[in-house]
Amino acid sequence: MVTVIGGGLAGSEAAWQVARRGLDVRLYEMRPAVSTPAHTTDQLGELVCSNSFKSDLPGTAPHLLKQELRRLDSLLMRIADEVKVPAGHALAVDRNRFCRRLTEEIMRIPQIEILREEFREIPSGGVVIIATGPLTSEAFAEAIARFAGRHNLYFYDAISPIIDAGTMDHAKLFAASRYGKGGEDYLNSPLTEEEYLRFYHALINAESVPLHSFEKAMYFEGCLPIEELARRGVDTLRFGPMKPVGLIDPRTGKRPYAAVQLRRENLMAESYNLVGFQNHLRFPEQTRVFRLIPGLEKAEILRFGRIHRNTYICSPGLLWSTLQARNNPELFFAGQLCGVEGYIESIATGLLAGINAARLIQGREPSSPPNGTACGSLVHYVANAGSAPFQPVNISFGLLSETAAEPGSRIRDKKERHCVQVQEALSRLDQWITSDRI
Repeated sequence: MVTVIGGGLAGSEAAWQVARRGLDVRLYEMRPAVSTPAHTTDQLGELVCSNSFKSDLPGTAPHLLKQELRRLDSLLMRIADEVKVPAGHALAVDRNRFCRRLTEEIMRIPQIEILREEFREIPSGGVVIIATGPLTSEAFAEAIARFAGRHNLYFYDAISPIIDAGTMDHAKLFAASRYGKGGEDYLNSPLTEEEYLRFYHALINAESVPLHSFEKAMYFEGCLPIEELARRGVDTLRFGPMKPVGLIDPRTGKRPYAAVQLRRENLMAESYNLVGFQNHLRFPEQTRVFRLIPGLEKAEILRFGRIHRNTYICSPGLLWSTLQARNNPELFFAGQLCGVEGYIESIATGLLAGINAARLIQGREPSSPPNGTACGSLVHYVANAGSAPFQPVNISFGLLSETAAEPGSRIRDKKERHCVQVQEALSRLDQWITSDRI
């Protein structure tokens, strides 16, 4: 019997991996008995931030990680592929169908028992996978901090607004993906210099929700609130979430001064996500400021952007690359809690924790993917990152290069070099699957 605490992306994938190896699982999810500041349902694997699983363009690091997960028979990747929505070269999903399908799939597996309870202490015996995620309850976060022997680290994560498609002025928007990749999957709002500056000044002067006096803002660099990003300089947004590169306004035949992209939330295109517009503004301020964007003058916000505290452990020194606790081999950590950032990264650590928990019970040695693979580079970072302070990490080719001699390092063309890295990584993964009987 394996106990999995947390029914998010990592916990659900871990439970599936254990169960498909013929072992019983107790999967604990505290919702709906105990809610969080960001969740709205009691479904497993609810996506509280973006609905994007990042790029699925061959030759990119996120695509490589997804390919590795597909080869490792990830349940969540299979469901994501089934419920995807048009999003250019990204893999984006219908978030409601995704969590509903996942919940239905987990519930029908006889080896998995779902219990709607909150854990307040780490179990003292048996094989346990802790995957409570960045929104771990206060009581359990304190238990984890006591186990770790140090204060938990944290950063603040923000989510983007979702707009009612029926309230947008589509005559002012145009459909396109950057550089034409993936078809006309995004709606784009072009801004002139005057419109951009008006929006920019309204944004940096808008009122934010204050942090508590005892809290220090430690934002994750890859998910900065848009107002924080804007304060770095007047043109920062034009090189970030409002960059116009790769877009041509069909009405002018020219690239706009700045642009806002909106990505579908579901197949019916009933709502759209403001891409990169995560924020910590007061709700009335969001309505006022974002209605300055052309086409959104009368927009109704279905879900406001907001910010929440994300909890994670300082995993180097606490975990092995098998995701086992160094002082307790029967205890595993997975998901964002263990020091990775992002949906697919969380799924990857849940998958590996589930595989290794099953191997431990079956009397087999836990195993880590080889260096130079996307999965292997993630768990290597989790266990061995030497930089201070420790921060969660997304998958990147730089991360792969730190764990193995870079294949094709003498190839000057970056795209060609990355393609060589991808092929080498998949070859190494296939060898590991075969040799370790994964």
